[in-house]
Amino acid sequence: MQVATWNVNSIRTRLTHITNWLQSNPVDVLCLQETKVIDEDFPKSNFEELGYHVYIYGQKAYNGVAIFSRTPLNDISMGFTPILGGTIGEKFDVQKRVITGVVNKTRIINLYVPNGSEIGSEKYEFKLLWLEVLKDYLKTLRDQTSQEFCVCGDFNIALEDKDIYDPKGKENHIMSTPAERQALQNVLSIGLKDAFRKFITEEGHFSWWDYRSAGFIRNRGWRIDHLYLTPKLYEKAISCKIDISPRKLEKPSDHTPVIVEF
Repeated sequence: MQVATWNVNSIRTRLTHITNWLQSNPVDVLCLQETKVIDEDFPKSNFEELGYHVYIYGQKAYNGVAIFSRTPLNDISMGFTPILGGTIGEKFDVQKRVITGVVNKTRIINLYVPNGSEIGSEKYEFKLLWLEVLKDYLKTLRDQTSQEFCVCGDFNIALEDKDIYDPKGKENHIMSTPAERQALQNVLSIGLKDAFRKFITEEGHFSWWDYRSAGFIRNRGWRIDHLYLTPKLYEKAISCKIDISPRKLEKPSDHTPVIVEF
């Protein structure tokens, strides 16, 4: 089974890129972030024609997540609310950032973690709180079931210095501050491992490049799109790769797909 994650930065803007990629890379499951469209306007038929079941959780112009699966998903839920209750949902599910379902006894959890904007801002504090809630959400799911987890998406955090093209001074940069890294480490402490780092340990591999300053051409990238696995699933992983080819297209997303295979 192959599972891919990709922040597409608008499903409708990148529609042809995504359908073409799926025809060349017919993964079993594709998790998308930043779809930026309400559910009623999501171009479902384009992907159903390719043989995918489509599960969506979106909002107008911002955020939004989706899962495409060749096999129908079971136990689907959107947001934190179904697992943690209404109080949490009122605050955190206004933004559509979490969708999950089960395929082949594996729970796929697709996330779009808040960016945080800038250090010390309300959005930064919201990001740190969001990650605390995410940990509670994953722990609750773990305790309710014996399923293996694949937790994937745009985490908006480079966990290590080698995940950044030039880490010097980046401790004061959004997406790599000590508080953000520690918050993500706290999430991973429930028993999750980085699929990509099982196979590739060296620096210089990225999944996001800023549109500005010729970021992609100069390979001034960050690795902020991750696939984290529970231990048994981690042992079953046979490859994990970043496909940079979509980033070379005209008007691409600033992110590119990351694919794990079990």
